[in-house]
Amino acid sequence: MALPLLAIDAGYNAVEVGVLTAISAIAQMTARLGLGVVMRVLPDWTLVAAATLILGVSNGMVAVDAAVVPFVIAQLLQGVARACFWTGSQTHAVRREGSSVKSLAAVNFVSNTGLLVGPLIAGLLSARSPAYALGWGAVMAAVAFVPTLFMDRLRPFKRVKDRSEERLWRRPGVSAGCWAGVTAGAWRGLLGSYVPVVLTHAGHSSTVVGALVAVANASSVGGSAVAGRTSRAALARAFAIGAVVTGASLGVVGFLAGNAWLVGLALGISGLSSGTLQTLGPAIASDSVHPEERGEAIAVTGTFRAAALFVAPFGVAGLVLVMPLSAAIAAAGVLVMAPALSAGRLRGALARIEAEEKVVSD
Repeated sequence: MALPLLAIDAGYNAVEVGVLTAISAIAQMTARLGLGVVMRVLPDWTLVAAATLILGVSNGMVAVDAAVVPFVIAQLLQGVARACFWTGSQTHAVRREGSSVKSLAAVNFVSNTGLLVGPLIAGLLSARSPAYALGWGAVMAAVAFVPTLFMDRLRPFKRVKDRSEERLWRRPGVSAGCWAGVTAGAWRGLLGSYVPVVLTHAGHSSTVVGALVAVANASSVGGSAVAGRTSRAALARAFAIGAVVTGASLGVVGFLAGNAWLVGLALGISGLSSGTLQTLGPAIASDSVHPEERGEAIAVTGTFRAAALFVAPFGVAGLVLVMPLSAAIAAAGVLVMAPALSAGRLRGALARIEAEEKVVSD
């Protein structure tokens, strides 16, 4: 939140702020593509540790100098830091004993809570100046490095012998995880772009718009908690229902924009289902591959989510050239539901995994 405020305060226009944001998103996608290979050399905890330091440097850089070159470098570093943090922390979680879904639910619950609290703190500190807020952000990132020193020292992944020639993202369970990430990423991308726009056009004040977006974010936190209670037998059903509900409830937001209560209900429902998918996707993918391929599975699902986060707003931007914004959001909602079509393939993959586990136990 403080970065765009600093950009505006420094004199950048709306288009330039959008370009700077896009730079960070592209950096995140690019970094995620290579992290699966990196985790065969470096243990996952080092990615989390590196993320805190990179984020601290990024925040400190623009707090000192908001010129174009430092700002671009800072945005590149922001993207890399996010890629390292999410991939490293989620991979670390699924390598622990017990349910991958429950482990990821705990990680995402805490992370999504941070998404709620962080902007509030940034807003309070930015009242003095955005640079001041980012300076404190750099300090907090440096402090966050300390807990990473106490993470389990799990070894790097090993290359799997007799690895399937099929691309990882095309394998049934991983594919479903990737498409779950697409749904969750598209929802997040539109929530931060065109949902506030359509609500503003409907005549709502910035306070009301902010409150409605907060409802969606809070519901997403709840979705992470709900996902932790999902059994393997219910994963395919939860995946399909989550995709359909997320797309449908997001798609009607434009048509309901004039009624804050109905919009709040729709956003709350979409946030709950999206938060569930955000947790289930990586868990399904990591449980569908060899234990030594879990890092790559997490990295590839994260890449799909980051791509959707970036592409969805651009897709709606293209649609509004030929149709009203409400209709464009509805069309996006229909596309967000599409991953539900792969639920049957996922059900088969989960049945295969269960059968293999029974053979091993026998």
